[in-house]
Amino acid sequence: QVQLVESGGGLVQAGGSLRLSCAASGYTFSSYYMGWFRQAPGKEREFVAAISWSGGRTYYADSVKGRFTISRDNAKNTLNLQMNSLKPEDTAVYYCARRMPPGDYALPRSYDYWGQGTQVTVSS
Repeated sequence: QVQLVESGGGLVQAGGSLRLSCAASGYTFSSYYMGWFRQAPGKEREFVAAISWSGGRTYYADSVKGRFTISRDNAKNTLNLQMNSLKPEDTAVYYCARRMPPGDYALPRSYDYWGQGTQVTVSS
């Protein structure tokens, strides 16, 4: 069965960095766009970044552009999110997800499988 397992979250000071990873299994990883979303307490789940099958195309929310980098390693079935210059407003649970083609990569309803999430907390 499809499984997505995130890791790498934690507590970091503002201006610091974290690298999230998502280990995928149970399907052909290289055949699907993948995305990262986040959800803060009391807020809706929001798009962070997405990446095409080969990694040649990447997409970012305006709020993270220039600070976050999404990447993938199809040989290792792994999705990554490098987060630099973190801000307190980046605090949230971060989820990786698999997109169902041909859905809009920025919409949660376009994704059919989700990880359990990893907490990222940025202190000021």
